[in-house]
Amino acid sequence: MFIYFFMFALPALFALSPYNSSKSLAHLAWWVVGIVFTLFIGFRYQIGVDWEAYLTMYYATLDQPFSKSIVTTDPGYAFLNWVSGLIGGQIYMVNLVCGAIVMTGIISFSRRQLNPWLAFAVSVPYMIIVASMGYSRQSVSLGFELLALIAIADGRLWRFYLFVLLGALFHKTAVILLPFGFLSIASHNRLWERLLVLGIGVWVGLMLVTEYYDSMMLSYVEAQLESSGSLIRLVMNALPAVLLLLFRKKLMPNDKSEQRLWILVSLISIAIVPLVGFASTAVDRIALYFMPLQLYVFSRLHLLFDNRLLKSFVVLGVVIVYGLVLWTWLNYGNYKVFWVPYKFWL
Repeated sequence: MFIYFFMFALPALFALSPYNSSKSLAHLAWWVVGIVFTLFIGFRYQIGVDWEAYLTMYYATLDQPFSKSIVTTDPGYAFLNWVSGLIGGQIYMVNLVCGAIVMTGIISFSRRQLNPWLAFAVSVPYMIIVASMGYSRQSVSLGFELLALIAIADGRLWRFYLFVLLGALFHKTAVILLPFGFLSIASHNRLWERLLVLGIGVWVGLMLVTEYYDSMMLSYVEAQLESSGSLIRLVMNALPAVLLLLFRKKLMPNDKSEQRLWILVSLISIAIVPLVGFASTAVDRIALYFMPLQLYVFSRLHLLFDNRLLKSFVVLGVVIVYGLVLWTWLNYGNYKVFWVPYKFWL
């Protein structure tokens, strides 16, 4: 468990430091942390509940022509497996590239927040340890989503859809993010452009989903798969959602596009909680795309208070809560045996 607590403690200590602003930290520090975390993700050995499933996907492309390999799973992930097989990179090269993409997204998004290291620390227990080390394909989609959210904040609609569609190449569920760009960008004089980009995005997304719709429904809904702890993870999204809606004037900037985005994410995060009884695995996987809300809200929760001491206590409280989340999951989670102990390939 030491590795996991080290991964959490590193950004947590920076978050509690009086010098936690990304501007005051050496650029090198973020690079070092990003590389270290990518190595932990990429060179893990038999870690994650889907480890054997991903090995099967890799061997399905080994020594196969490209035309057969690309249809074995989501095209982006299949292509990555095929290239790794060609150069002898094994599953570790695949995991390393996936880890690099998700860490790029998490670090880029975290550095845009008011307390960058706190946002990063919030991402460690589930987004990095559970998702990135357990759901390789969807973690890549999550990494691209975080880059897409940055694009919305910058008002770059085309870039938003590009990142979402890249994410959908690794996990088709990412297409649910397509409407967010259209609904968030507030410029009415660009309505024609928004409609065009949305239309192209939906068309490509439907092409990605249609072929696999039946198998996805059978696996996620009709089979009524139970995802252990899904209700807790949904509540972890719903709590910051409620806080944001209640205190949106203090927690959000004046940018209309950013306000629309996070209000929409908050409303959906609350609305899907009752759906956990219908298909917990499906809802749980979809809720992963709303977890950036936790990074956004809890890294700025201190704005609710004017007193400097109270601000510090809020930051400390967030660190303690997420530290307890990690400790509880590693000790009492139903699937902890797939993560504990951490094993490094080398």
